[in-house]
Amino acid sequence: MQNINKVMARNIDQQAHAAWAKAWASISPESGALAWVDWAMHLATSPGKRAELSALAMEQHQKLRTYLLQCLACLLIPDGLEQPECVVAPPVNDKRFNDAAWNRWPYNLWHQSFLQQQQWWEQATQGVWGVDPHHQKVVAFAARQWLDIFSPGNWLPTNPVVLQRTLNEKGANLQRGLEFFLDDSARRLAGQPPAGAEAFEVGRNVAVTPGKVVLRNHLIELIQYTPTTKKVRAEPILIVPAWIMKYYILDLSQHNSLIKYMVDQGYTVFCISWKNPKAEDQDLGMDDYLEHGFHAALDAVKAIVPDSKVHATGYCLGGTLLAIAAAAMARDDEGDALASLTLLAAQTDFSEPGELALYIDESQVALLEAQMAQAGYLSGEQMSGAFQMLRTYDLLWSRRLNEYLLGERRPMNDIMAWNADTTRLPAKMHSQYLRRLFLNNDLSAGRYTVKGRPVSLGSLRMPVFSVGTVTDHVAPWKSAYKLHNFSPVEITFALTSGGHNGGIVSPPGHPRRQCQVQTRPFGDDALSPDEWLATAPMQQGSWWPEWLGWLQARSGEAVQPPGMGAPDSGYAVIADAPGDYVKEK
Repeated sequence: MQNINKVMARNIDQQAHAAWAKAWASISPESGALAWVDWAMHLATSPGKRAELSALAMEQHQKLRTYLLQCLACLLIPDGLEQPECVVAPPVNDKRFNDAAWNRWPYNLWHQSFLQQQQWWEQATQGVWGVDPHHQKVVAFAARQWLDIFSPGNWLPTNPVVLQRTLNEKGANLQRGLEFFLDDSARRLAGQPPAGAEAFEVGRNVAVTPGKVVLRNHLIELIQYTPTTKKVRAEPILIVPAWIMKYYILDLSQHNSLIKYMVDQGYTVFCISWKNPKAEDQDLGMDDYLEHGFHAALDAVKAIVPDSKVHATGYCLGGTLLAIAAAAMARDDEGDALASLTLLAAQTDFSEPGELALYIDESQVALLEAQMAQAGYLSGEQMSGAFQMLRTYDLLWSRRLNEYLLGERRPMNDIMAWNADTTRLPAKMHSQYLRRLFLNNDLSAGRYTVKGRPVSLGSLRMPVFSVGTVTDHVAPWKSAYKLHNFSPVEITFALTSGGHNGGIVSPPGHPRRQCQVQTRPFGDDALSPDEWLATAPMQQGSWWPEWLGWLQARSGEAVQPPGMGAPDSGYAVIADAPGDYVKEK
C-alpha cells in the first residue's frame, strides 16, 4: 500500500508540475525566485557593495543633471553652444541609438537615462559577495530582459525615428505594421509558418542537392548524394547534423549549400536526416541516437564504400554525439574506421556552455521533465522560444520595431525559413542530454557511459578539425575550444565570424566573412583561448576552403565514384533525396 501511495503521489506531482510548466511557459519561476533571493540577501549583507552602488547612482545623477542643463542651454542658445557629449556611450554591439535623431531633445536625455540604468544594473548584478555564479548570471540576464522592455527605442512615443517616419508617411507605416501584426497573430494561432516561408519548399528550392535515400529505420534516413565529378576522393564524408534542427541547414539553396560544395569538390557525401519524433517516441534515448543513428549510418557507408575510412563530421549536438561515438570506438579498438573528425559549433565540455545554461538547473530540468512526460517530447516552439529569449533585441524587439512601428518587413530568406521549420525532441533523450551533459558534464569528466562503460575523450587518436563561431549563443567558441584540454590529438581550430548558424553557412564569396585557423600538433600543450586568439593568423573569407584543404591533405587519390547504395548488402535505393523524414511536421 505504501508503494502504491508513492506511485500515486509521484503521478500527482508530475501532473501538477506539468500544469505549472504550462502556466509559466516552461520557465521555472522557482529557479528565478531562488536566484533573486540569493542575490538580494547577499547584497543586503554587503555594505561595501551597497555603498559602491550608491556612489555610482549619485555620480550618474550628477552627470545626468549636468547633461540636462547643457541640453537646455543648447535649446536656449542653439547657435552658440555645441551639443554636450553623451554621459554614457552605448555598448559596441548596441545599435539601438545609432541614428542621429537620438541626439535631439528630449530623446537624447531619455536614451542616456536608459543607458545609465543599464550600466547601474550591470554593476549591481556582478561581484556581489557569496552569490552563486549561476544565480548571478540569471539575475543579470533577467535584469537585462526587464530593462529592454522599457527601452525608449521600443515604443512609438519615445522613438524619434518612428515618429519622423510616421510624420513623413502620414501614418501609413503604422497601418502596414498593424497589418503585419494581425497576419503574424493569425499565423501563430493557426500554427502556420511566418509570412514568406511558404516560398521555400523542401525538395523544391531548398534541400535540392541530388541524391538517394539508401537507408531508413525508425530514427533516420541516410542520404547518399550523387557525384558531380568523374572521380572522387577514396574516403567518403558522413555528416551527422543535430536533431534539434532539420538537417538541410547544411543544404539550403544552391549557392550556400555546404553539402553541394563538398560534392562538387570531389567527395562522396552522406548525410543523416533525423526523424521528427512524436509522442510515441518518448522513450528514445541517447543510446538510440548512437546505435540507430550514427552507427547504423556508418555501417551503411562502409558497405557502400568498402575498404575506405570515413571523414566523420558533426554539427552542434550531432558533433557532441559524434565525439561520444568516436571515443567509444577508440575504447573498443574500432577507431580505425574513421579517417578524421570534424566538429562544427559542437561542445564536448559543458562547464561554460554560454547563455543557454541560464535555462538549465535542477529546478528547470525537473519542470521540463514533468511537461515532457505528458507530451512525450519537447516542442519546437519551446526550443525556439528559449533561443529567442537569449537574444531579445535581435530576435524580438528589433523585429517588432521594424515591422510593427516602421512598417518594414524583412524579406524572408532560406535560413529564416529553415529556422521556422522546427523539430521536436523525445523526452528521454532530452532529459539525458540535459542531465548527463549540461548538469553533470559527464563527457569531459570521463563519466559518460556507452554500453555500460565510460568513454574518454583522451582516447581519441584521429586528427580533428573544429569550428567555432564568434557570436555563438548556443555553443560559445571558447567552450568548443576546450577539446584541446581533454584530448592529445592534432586539432586544427577555425574561428569564423558569424553566429551558430550563419557562421557555419558561410560559402566562399560571402561578404565580410573572416576566420582564424591554427593547428595544435599531436601531444603538444594547449594554448589558452585568449593566447590562441592572439596568435592565430587572421584571413579574409570563408572557412570552407580551409576545411577542404585540410581534408584533401588527409584523403587518398581520386577513384571512380561508388554506386548509389549497395543492394547486395541490404542498402538499396529507397527514394530520391531529400527523403520523407525531413518533410514531417
